[in-house]
Amino acid sequence: MSLVESDPDIRIRYPRRSQQRAERAFRCSPLRLELLGDMRSQSISIRQVSEQQGIKNQYSRRPLTELRAENELMWLIAVGLLRREVDGQGLTDSFRLTPLGRQVWATLSRLSPAQYRPTLRDHLYNAWCRWLRLPSWLQG
Repeated sequence: MSLVESDPDIRIRYPRRSQQRAERAFRCSPLRLELLGDMRSQSISIRQVSEQQGIKNQYSRRPLTELRAENELMWLIAVGLLRREVDGQGLTDSFRLTPLGRQVWATLSRLSPAQYRPTLRDHLYNAWCRWLRLPSWLQG
């Protein structure tokens, strides 16, 4: 049985609305683009993102409690940017990028800080989407 290598030039096509929602969610988060950049090649633990370690690693703009950091990362899972890392024992406290996350990183990394900054409309729309998110038991 041979291993199949994935071709990095093959890209999954996501609807533009999904890409925009994911970009907006990340831009409105207190997380920094360095986090997505590092997640391209390795999984990142919640402890690396929270408290002073998040500032030291340049993953967050301000110190985040572990609960707040996890809530932010879980929202990024919900919009399709991240996935939870799994090992032989089950879920871990680490996260990785999804293919959509890689595309969002590629898009956002080309922007200047002024282009990257979310508008008030972005913050309001992102908050509305988070607030209106249906519970998992209603999603079918």
